[in-house]
Amino acid sequence: MAKIKIESGLYDRVKEVAEVAGYATADEFIIHMIEKELAQLETGGDEDALAEQLRGLGYIE
Repeated sequence: MAKIKIESGLYDRVKEVAEVAGYATADEFIIHMIEKELAQLETGGDEDALAEQLRGLGYIE
């Protein structure tokens, strides 16, 4: 397994949020967030769908 370095201040924030959100560990939370972001980026159409929804609601033209 590869390892990454995270600034201690950021890691402290992650630990706090992970605990509040019910994750067993900060690592579990980080993995979930990375997987979620990758899935969003890989689909590619999410921004177009969001823009269309915002147009339909009248927020953008």
